[in-house]
Amino acid sequence: MMKINLVAVGRLKDSFYRAAADEYLKRLSRFAAVRETECPEGVDRGKTTEAEAEEGEILKRLKGHVVLLDISGEQMGSEEFSDYISMLASGGSSEITFVIGGSRGVTDRVRAASDKRLSFGKMTFPHTLMRVMLLEQIYRAFAISAGMPYHK
Repeated sequence: MMKINLVAVGRLKDSFYRAAADEYLKRLSRFAAVRETECPEGVDRGKTTEAEAEEGEILKRLKGHVVLLDISGEQMGSEEFSDYISMLASGGSSEITFVIGGSRGVTDRVRAASDKRLSFGKMTFPHTLMRVMLLEQIYRAFAISAGMPYHK
């Protein structure tokens, strides 16, 4: 079974986001072992930016093939994303880590540590909503690969 890690800066504080994320985590459990890790949001310490404070927390959690959500990354349709995950699985990648940075983005070191940068478009979304959207798209990718009617 494939392992999916979701590394996100910040917590899902609103109950409606948590409920939506939990629903997709439940659905995904039939396809992959999914683990969510919430990194604490950085605190500006003089010359250190929030993103730099978060960098170490993110870097130590990266495993397997790393996909960074980044506004300047590659955009894919749902079918392409499904093919990408299938290609990774068939190519021997049994673990994928998705990274959602904090409100100030991520550092160049985190970008350099990623194997792929993925964009959901040029619009800005709240990080809590992005986590739900990512989980839904991962579930959709597995559903497409399985031939389920979820994706119409």
